[in-house]
Amino acid sequence: MAVQKFVTYNVLDKSGQILDNQQELKLTVLETFGNYLIHKDISRQQIQQKQGTVSTKTRGEVRGGGRKPWKQKGTGRARAGSNRSPLWKGGGVIFGPKPRVKLLKLNQKERKLSLQTLLYSKRNNISVIDNLENLLETPKTKVFCDFCKTCSIDLNQNLLIIVSKKTNSLKLSTRNLKNVELISASNLNSLCLLKAKQILLTPLAINDIKEIYYE
Repeated sequence: MAVQKFVTYNVLDKSGQILDNQQELKLTVLETFGNYLIHKDISRQQIQQKQGTVSTKTRGEVRGGGRKPWKQKGTGRARAGSNRSPLWKGGGVIFGPKPRVKLLKLNQKERKLSLQTLLYSKRNNISVIDNLENLLETPKTKVFCDFCKTCSIDLNQNLLIIVSKKTNSLKLSTRNLKNVELISASNLNSLCLLKAKQILLTPLAINDIKEIYYE
């Protein structure tokens, strides 16, 4: 059964001070089948990431093997019709992989419920930073690391930064940090949310989430 939950966050500035305004998230959460829906959404993403281009040759596709190796009877050896039999070295492959497209269907409503359920379960790991998109005037990883120290963010744990729009300076400042993932609100997905131990949101990203993922 879907239940509506309200989560309120204090907005911090880049120095870690609490601002006057607060941000509220209204989330529709599945209490009974939420974990199943999250699992289904993540399985869909992982299946879509597979290329499905691996291919092997059957005995009919391997080059050669047109001539019968030896006569059928009288040699004392086992019968053989082709030297490209799967039983022979250099032969075809039995039941080998072939190129295929595998899809797991998930309705748009289910995907939205999955994301909102995950956001609610991660509510204690979310911090809202004001104007994070324009935090850095010039790309500088050290400045971003200093900002994380000020806001008590541990860069040894997975950090997900959700912004309204990726800026070039923020993208360049975080790309060398192995535990940091930068994503726009329009590309938010269950897999990156599940992996994150800490989540940074911006007020603009919250507005985008409300527009895109709310019913």
